[in-house]
Amino acid sequence: MATAVSKIGPLSFETDPGKYRHWKLTFDGPVATLGMDVQEDGGLSPDYKLKLNSYDLGVDIELNDALQRIRFEHPETHTVVITSLRERIFCAGANIFMLRGSTHAWKVNFCKFTNETRCSMEDSSAHSGIKFLAALNGICAGGGYELALACDEIVLVDDSNSAVSLPETALLAVLPGTGGLTRVVDKRKVRRDLADIFGTLAEGVKGKRAVEWRLVDAVYPLSKFKDAVKERALKMAQSSDRPTSGPGVTLTPLNAQVAESGSVEYSSVSLTVDRAKRTATIIVRAPQAAVESSVDAIMAAGAEFWPLRVFRELEDVILRLRTNEPEVGTVVLKAEGDPALVMQADEVLLANKDHWFVRETIHFIKRTLKRVDLTARSFFAIIEPGNAFAGTLFELALAADRSYMLNDDDQANRIQLSPVNAGLYPMSNDITRLQARFYGEPAKVGEVLAHDGAFDPTEADEAGLVTSAPDSIDWDDEVRMAIETRATLSPDALTGMEANLRFVGPETMETRIFGRLTAWQNWIFQRPNAVGPKGALTSYGTSDRAEFDFGRT
Repeated sequence: MATAVSKIGPLSFETDPGKYRHWKLTFDGPVATLGMDVQEDGGLSPDYKLKLNSYDLGVDIELNDALQRIRFEHPETHTVVITSLRERIFCAGANIFMLRGSTHAWKVNFCKFTNETRCSMEDSSAHSGIKFLAALNGICAGGGYELALACDEIVLVDDSNSAVSLPETALLAVLPGTGGLTRVVDKRKVRRDLADIFGTLAEGVKGKRAVEWRLVDAVYPLSKFKDAVKERALKMAQSSDRPTSGPGVTLTPLNAQVAESGSVEYSSVSLTVDRAKRTATIIVRAPQAAVESSVDAIMAAGAEFWPLRVFRELEDVILRLRTNEPEVGTVVLKAEGDPALVMQADEVLLANKDHWFVRETIHFIKRTLKRVDLTARSFFAIIEPGNAFAGTLFELALAADRSYMLNDDDQANRIQLSPVNAGLYPMSNDITRLQARFYGEPAKVGEVLAHDGAFDPTEADEAGLVTSAPDSIDWDDEVRMAIETRATLSPDALTGMEANLRFVGPETMETRIFGRLTAWQNWIFQRPNAVGPKGALTSYGTSDRAEFDFGRT
């Protein structure tokens, strides 16, 4: 029988290389190496052992941090080699005993975070001049192979033992949780019937067949493996447009002030939690002065450059909410401060978008906004006098499920678009949030972007940029009722509804991973065939044999 994993306390997503337990990050000219060496006793809970380089969320938090530091702190890095520091084993994937003992919500959020990490690798490859090479020096199974699939190239040691596999369907009655099936056919372009065999073959595929099926790019004997990896990594580095040397920008600690209530305070973001009402409020603050405009000044500001700092804080808030506050279902979004300073920051980003650090900042903002899009919470933007919903910060209002704007003749209340809203931060479906909002009226995108100056509440309402613009008489009651009513609805139904409505239009590999995969896995993780008393995930590692209900639904 499955045993519950001991409750893990409030989790922080901040770390740094000096605290890593499971990864070793080294640099050699244009090539960085991320060596995986998972400590068996280093899990987030003492109830399981991370054997065979299997991982839990703590391992992936370190990986995510390492990737961020490579982007910002090491601009000279053009290729990242991901490999194992263990002999004959690359990675056995997500720890099965962790999954077996975790709550449903933990499993789903774990998969979502690891999915985001792997998508961010592909984002860096496409937009940041960083290529990834998976050097599989041993057995590579499940989530380990999914990590390799996120890389641009995969090479496998050719011995009698090493294979790649996605054994989840055959062994555990679940799906590969971080995009394996999708990437095999969409990215690696493995033929569908071969992918069908591969997805049900617990022992995996090795050697020449793995190359023929496009599961890996090349295999090398052990005697030639290290030299071949080095040669390929250097060749991949030649295509990068990143600088050949530093300095980089050190990602300094966020210094979050965390209260027992769940509230968190940062320099530019605050979170308050009302657990009794199952609501939270996130306030994002505009810069207090004009942001640095020259490249030299921006580099001197480093991690204190407001666009980077505010979205690092926002990302941390979103991750904390997902993991530490599972019953908080409705999040109120507010932006406060001088919108003119937000617009000036947007001008700086656009003017310097080709500089490597500003480019990384833009893509970090994009990825953070995607985390909002992908978070299973209801977001309501509340736009009141003194708001800073302009340009980049208005993307938060566009990401919200609804937006309410106070229309009071006695108090000025404005929102404003900037050129960044035209495409600097595309969604997972590769369209802008304005295009998603006006998917049925595409001409409106150009109309609102061409609007001269800010929108008052009436103009914003008529343009369709807000959901509702109540007057001061109705404001308190309408906003209160909207939030209170939301809290009475089924969180499961809301999660499904929001995921359906947020991503209109084209489908991409990323939306298939987060939409199709997450939706199915969410369901499969609750099915008795996987997690029931005789389910495959429950029975794994015991003397019991899984028993299935073979009825198709």
